[in-house]
Amino acid sequence: MEGEAVSGAQLIAQALRAQVRARGGDRQPAGRDSVQRNIEYMFGIVGIPVTEIAIAAQAVGIKYVGMRNEQAACYAASAVGYLTGRPGVCLVVSGPGFLHALGGIANATINCWPLIVIGGSSDRNQETMGAFQEFPQVEAGRLYNKLSVRPSSLEVIPAVIEKAVRTSMYGRPGSCYIDIPGDFVNLQVNKSSVKYVECCLPPPISMAEHSAVSKAASVIALSKQPLLIVGKGAAYSHAENNIRKLVELCGLPFLPTPMAKGVVPDNHPNCVAAARSMALQHADVIILLGARLNWILHFGLPPRYRQDVKVIQIDICAEELGNNVMPAATLLGDINAVTQQLLEEFSKRSWKYSLNSEWWKKLRGKIKNNEERSKELALQKSLPMNYYTVFHHIRELIPKDCILVSEGANTMDIGRTMLPNFYPRQRLDAGTFGTMGVGLGFAIAAAMVARDRTPGRRVICIEGDSAFGFSGMELETICRYNLPILIIVVNNNGIYTGLDANSWEEMLKFGDPATCVPPVSLLPNAHYEKIMSAFGGKGYFVKTPEELQNALKASVSDKQTPSLINVMIDPQSERKKQEFPWLTRSNL
Repeated sequence: MEGEAVSGAQLIAQALRAQVRARGGDRQPAGRDSVQRNIEYMFGIVGIPVTEIAIAAQAVGIKYVGMRNEQAACYAASAVGYLTGRPGVCLVVSGPGFLHALGGIANATINCWPLIVIGGSSDRNQETMGAFQEFPQVEAGRLYNKLSVRPSSLEVIPAVIEKAVRTSMYGRPGSCYIDIPGDFVNLQVNKSSVKYVECCLPPPISMAEHSAVSKAASVIALSKQPLLIVGKGAAYSHAENNIRKLVELCGLPFLPTPMAKGVVPDNHPNCVAAARSMALQHADVIILLGARLNWILHFGLPPRYRQDVKVIQIDICAEELGNNVMPAATLLGDINAVTQQLLEEFSKRSWKYSLNSEWWKKLRGKIKNNEERSKELALQKSLPMNYYTVFHHIRELIPKDCILVSEGANTMDIGRTMLPNFYPRQRLDAGTFGTMGVGLGFAIAAAMVARDRTPGRRVICIEGDSAFGFSGMELETICRYNLPILIIVVNNNGIYTGLDANSWEEMLKFGDPATCVPPVSLLPNAHYEKIMSAFGGKGYFVKTPEELQNALKASVSDKQTPSLINVMIDPQSERKKQEFPWLTRSNL
């Protein structure tokens, strides 16, 4: 209506709801769902001045999930971006609320996940006066976001939100921040004066130059010891079908990075994850599909790689091409589209790498050797249990199609090798930024998305006891929204390693624990499962394989109730000795 008024909170909610809607005839990203969804989820903590925004969001059909910490809320919203390709929204209050969200904002941008953060800020007429929670949020946000903006008026809010949503998804995805002055929230404006904009189009699909594709194929065809590395950029691009076809058409050994596990199933015969160090060190040609030569891949440099290794880089971001290593070929474009181009090129060449090559024989030998070493550790009968025994039983009893969330030091690292993934975008962990504390936020996001899109799919969140401590109070959030997440805390009483109860008591005899207890130590035998029970979920405290099996069976069969299994292991249990340790100088 001509004279109808609308508040700032209502404008924000309506503008968010309007974005990312399918339009007839629009080109959809190859391999993605044909139906583009609206922004569906908002996570946050309400307070002055944003409470009305959350209420308005619910009124237009956006699901609002109230969290217990802004960091966890931001991690959850960013995980929605990765799982769906559409940004989740994180809503925070001014000052400290905004600052608490910065960890999640940075994690999203470095992981290349779309995210929208909306932060309240001080009223315009109180700027520079020492207003409540006054802070230069727009300026601070520029370090962490692709876009950091404050609307100049209510009338431009829809246009600003459209730009933020579009920017978060286009090119290399990342976070965008929108700053809302407190007086904007309840201020009203006539609808006729608002600058409404159309929904942004799906991200455009870019393809590599034909000459680059041809050159890459030639380099691969001349390789003696090729290796395909699949990154989470390939998972985000929904490139699983084309990548599997490429692997099988060309007979290539492949190695997934952690969150790319499942793009091609981990049990595929061409997966060489169990021979990771050897594969990286001896490959003469490496094809990077949406993976970066950063610390996770040892920067592509010797001694982890051959001095003369040839790298073929496929990435959506031009600035990434050539980082740390001069590529033999660069293919700029969407991973799924470029993989399709490579498939078409190799279908003309009829080239396939021999499965009987010496390279394959060496890889298979190393895989067999490493798997036998892991199996030996997994079948140990000694108590307390070690990591490998725990993961052996978890692997046997959890659903194959579950979404796995994992974080911790040895817990996450060993879990990567022991717990296979069979489907894409069903593993979430500390990621490129190596962020601890992401687990429960990620699990909540995954459970919300699974409930709406794949009902019945379970979310299994496996945490080290240290990692669990970062966001443990989100158990209340899980129970409040009745999300049947199974949380497994692998408890070694510490960070990396801990102390048993007797050693702890002996240590306390030397005085103040602040001066005599090792910094890596946590309280022995902490009953984290009782926190879950306190909120109405089910908690289990287990020490033996039999107790673990019984708790897993009960938790997996109960599809209605959140549960937490607190698994006590040997405080000195560690990874098996590595010839070339994967993660160095990191907290993972």
